[in-house]
Amino acid sequence: MAKRLAASTPPALHRALSAVEEAAEGTKVWCGAAAVMASTGGWRGRKAAAAGLAAVVVAQLMANGVCKQLADRPRPPEQWFPHDETEDRPDSSSFPSGHTAAATAFTAAVALTWPTAGALCAVPAALVAVERVQSGAHYPSDVAAGVVVGLAGAWFTRRAPRLFAGRCAKRPLREAIRVVHPSGRG
Repeated sequence: MAKRLAASTPPALHRALSAVEEAAEGTKVWCGAAAVMASTGGWRGRKAAAAGLAAVVVAQLMANGVCKQLADRPRPPEQWFPHDETEDRPDSSSFPSGHTAAATAFTAAVALTWPTAGALCAVPAALVAVERVQSGAHYPSDVAAGVVVGLAGAWFTRRAPRLFAGRCAKRPLREAIRVVHPSGRG
């Protein structure tokens, strides 16, 4: 499928997808979107931006810090792709797509807080996912796994405050005071 997608992509679409990938490199597009949301969206925009960026961090840690270390999958063969973009792809494991994980995490976390902004973010997120396959950086299954990792990152970011608050509320007050001050005096 990756080979077919790359071979059938019209040159104009290929150039557009390459521009999207360049914007997504280093999470630039998501940081830019967060800045716009935070500066123009009031409290909802600031909350959505913070949730989106936190989800990106979690997804990147999961994708690049854990999954890629466990799965040593080579990138698709360069000869499958009729363009020269395969020359500058990373040497890291192909599985999962970190770009897709970040795009999905940001979009899902934003959508939970501000659905309209999340819908707008879904367009570049989908383009990033398509681009990762058409450029030869990933197999379709790498991108699918990136989506799963991104959704998990958004879910964890959304649930983490409640999970930690619940654990802290269950600790006895004396124990919490000892953690703050070892002598037990607050």
